[in-house]
Amino acid sequence: MVVLALAAPLLGLWGAAPAAANGYRYWSFWERDGGEWTYATQGPATARPGDGDTIGFRFAVSQNTRDAARPRGAADFAAICAGTPDGDGKRVAVVLDFGTVRDAPGGDRPPRSRTACARVGGDDTAADALAQVAKPLRYDSTALLCAIAGYPRAGCGERVGGGADSPGAGETAEGGPAKDEAARDGADDGGPSAGLIGGAVAVAALGAAALWQARRRRG
Repeated sequence: MVVLALAAPLLGLWGAAPAAANGYRYWSFWERDGGEWTYATQGPATARPGDGDTIGFRFAVSQNTRDAARPRGAADFAAICAGTPDGDGKRVAVVLDFGTVRDAPGGDRPPRSRTACARVGGDDTAADALAQVAKPLRYDSTALLCAIAGYPRAGCGERVGGGADSPGAGETAEGGPAKDEAARDGADDGGPSAGLIGGAVAVAALGAAALWQARRRRG
C-alpha cells in the first residue's frame, strides 16, 4: 500500500503530461519528390538542393513529423522559375506557406502564401536559397528557425494547447527536425513507457523500504 501511495503521484503527474500539449507551433521544412511533399530528413542549413529542385516551408501547429501540415498551393518548378533564366549556379524553387489564422500566434495574421525562385551557388544550401528570397529570417540561440519573412513576429517553436506556451520543436538550421522530436513522438503514444513506469515504481519502492526500516528501528 505504501508503494502504491508513493508511486501514484509520480505516475499521475507523468500521465497528465501528454494531455497538456496538443502540438508545437513551428516552421517545418519539406522537399518535393516525384510530385509529392516529403518531410526533409536534414535541416535547411545542411540540405543542398540541386538545380531544378523545389523546397517548401509551412508554418503550423503539429505534434510530430507524421502529422505535420504540408505546404499548400502550386509547387511546380517550371512555373515558379519560368522568369529566372538558367545561368551560373543553380535555380531552386521555394514555396512559402505561412499557415492559417488558427495556427497563428495571438495578435499575428499570416501573410499570403507565395513562391519564389532563388538563384544560388552550386554548393549553397536550402537555408541560403531561403535567405535570398524570404528575408528577414530569425533563428534562436540553438539554431531553431523561428521566423521567415519576419513571420511570426515573436516566439519560437512554442508548445500550444492545454497550458502555457513553452519552448518546443521546429526545424533546426543545422540538423533537420529539432532535437526534441523524439520526446514529442513519445508523447503521442498516449501513455508512459515501460521504462519510465519501472523507474517511478523503483523510486517508490526504495522510499517505502527506507520508511519500513526507520519504523523498525524505532520499534
